[in-house]
This record gives sequence, C-alpha cells and structure tokens, in this order.
Amino acid sequence: MIELRGIRARFGATTVIDDVSFALGEGETFGIIGESGSGKSTLLRVIAGLHEDWSGGLTIAGKAQAPHRRRFGPQVQMVFQDPFGSLHPRHTVDRALAEPLAIHGIANPAARIAAALEAVGLAAAHRFRFPYQLSGGQRQRVAIARALILEPSVLLLDEPTSALDMAVQREIMDLLQQLRRERQLCYVFVSHSLAVVAELCDRIAVMRDGRFVEELPAAALRAGEVRHPYTRMLLAASAGYRRRVAG
Repeated sequence: MIELRGIRARFGATTVIDDVSFALGEGETFGIIGESGSGKSTLLRVIAGLHEDWSGGLTIAGKAQAPHRRRFGPQVQMVFQDPFGSLHPRHTVDRALAEPLAIHGIANPAARIAAALEAVGLAAAHRFRFPYQLSGGQRQRVAIARALILEPSVLLLDEPTSALDMAVQREIMDLLQQLRRERQLCYVFVSHSLAVVAELCDRIAVMRDGRFVEELPAAALRAGEVRHPYTRMLLAASAGYRRRVAG
C-alpha cells in the first residue's frame, strides 16, 4: 500500500528527515517511535501531502506521488494528535464530516455521516454538537470518523491517544483495533509510547534525528530484544525509575 524510498524532507535549510525507507502491505500496521523532534510527525505529513519540501520516492497503492501534488486522495487519511485543534470550533460535527464528502463530490452525505458516527461509537445526538460540547475522547472519535468517511485504505495516526487520559486512551486503542479488523486498514502509527506501538503494530521503526536507527517486529520489542543503544535507552526509560530500598 505504501512504499518510501530514501525520503529526505527539509524545513528551509534544515534537513528533518534523512534517507528514510519502508514499505507497508495491505492490512499491516507500522509504528514509528522516538522522542519529540525526531521527525515522526513530519514523515506522516510527507505521506499525507501536507509537507511539500521533500525528495525521494513515495508510492501509494502503486501510484507514484510528487512533492507538490495538490491534495492527497481518499485512500490515505490522517488523524492528528490534538482532537480539539483538528476540529473547527464553530463547525458542528455534521459539518466537519460533510466537508470531505463535498470536497470529493461524494453523494448521499446524510447516510454516510450516520454510518461514520456509528462506526466510532457515537450516538446520533452528537451529530449537531460543537467541539466544545464534546469530551476529549468524543472529539477524537469525531476526528477518526472524519478520516473514515472517505473509506480510506490507510490511516496515518499522529499520536492519537497522547492528549487523552488513561481510561480514554484505552477506549480509543480498542476502537482502532476493532476498525482495523473490520475494514482491513493499514495504519502508520506515530507515538512516543513504546507500550502503545507494541500493542497496536506489527512492525516498529525507532527514529532519531530524522533517521530510522532500528526496525524490528513488535514481538521483539515486547521481549526487550533490541539492538541499538538508543532503543535500549527508550526501553529503559519506559520502564520508569526503580526506587532503591535500603536493607
């Protein structure tokens, strides 16, 4: 579904993605972990067509993509980290979901909106509410519904649970797993949480300073079978601090 070959991306004279390559098959889930500023979100924006200053090869569903394509099609959709910031504060849920349908000229919006809300576990009563009338978890469900409404094959997920409390994180993770099974979706999942990507992803890449320093199966990460010192550092940090007990 997705193939990246030697992707380099820049902000002005600064290179933020440096020679990144990976391929993702139908129904696969690929996780990218790393510290803030490592280039994870920029890489997603390159795939989505939201960052134009890049070079290398990018193929989506067998079609080569150019850096200055006008829009990314319905096959690839993105869910952003901040569920409040990604929704227009003066637009109702109905309008937020209707907009992508109007852009792509898709008919029968009412039925599609109702189906999208049902798919993410939101009642019909939420349809004409504004973002400020929703909880954080409900807003993120709306953002997922907006991405799903065009029936994509690939979802790009930019830390979709990090702005939520632990209980709601669990609900959103369960929802994403359910949607993947039901729709055979591909996910590219960016996170700073090793636990989240180890649970949701088949394969994982560890990113540092714009490069992949290690790529491994999720089972290897869960077992602590990592090779690169940076990955070992992240793994140790995720375990937290152990208090020494004086004897």
